[in-house]
Amino acid sequence: MVQQRDWAEDGGEVLNERPPRQPVFNMPGILVLTILLLVALYVVEALLMDDEQRSQLLFYMAFTPLRYVYPLAAQGLEWLWTPVTYSLLHGGVEHLVFNTLWLMAFGAPVVRRIGATRYVLFWVLSAAAAAFFHAGLHWGGQTILIGASGVVSALMGAACRFAFPARGGFNRIYGHLYPRQSILGSLRNRTVAVFTGLWFFGNILIAVGLPLVGSDVGEIAWDAHIGGFLFGFLLFGFFDPLPARDL
Repeated sequence: MVQQRDWAEDGGEVLNERPPRQPVFNMPGILVLTILLLVALYVVEALLMDDEQRSQLLFYMAFTPLRYVYPLAAQGLEWLWTPVTYSLLHGGVEHLVFNTLWLMAFGAPVVRRIGATRYVLFWVLSAAAAAFFHAGLHWGGQTILIGASGVVSALMGAACRFAFPARGGFNRIYGHLYPRQSILGSLRNRTVAVFTGLWFFGNILIAVGLPLVGSDVGEIAWDAHIGGFLFGFLLFGFFDPLPARDL
């Protein structure tokens, strides 16, 4: 609490207690570094590279299911890291801004809860899960996958396990302190059920050709979104250092 001394009308001193103000910009350091990295890579690609260099960047960092229909020993090691590095690239300003805003909203409580090291591991594994969920539906296809939305979806799924209190709402600042709910217990939370239902409905609309956002940056990988969300929602318990609620 913040103490402030005021003066009463009779000259006597009165002690008032006021709650501390929450800073407007309040994010874990590792999340700030993540956003700076995403922005820096986009600026370098958009402003400092020509078309040939951008093609090379996509070859070495973007994910494509096509790599995995050829013998891995007959190609370079790009198959090893591209299931993760694709999540650091973005196709346009709208794509980057949209993912950054959702990353700030849902990444903050997850990072506060699991810490920087687990967050990095979560990013790597959820990016790969989203990529291969996409690949499973486009096996051998020449699709090019970029963007952090699969990881952001995983962070949304993870937050659904703890950051929505039973009485509703979403607490970005203090949500990391709530007990982890079981998978079924989370779905019994009305707020989580409504949020999850609307989220899946939005991705179904994208799947049938009605993109909600980002239509100017190419086809939206709705399947990577779903793969990431399922990873975060179903497997968050393996990353959570706090005990679960008995439900």
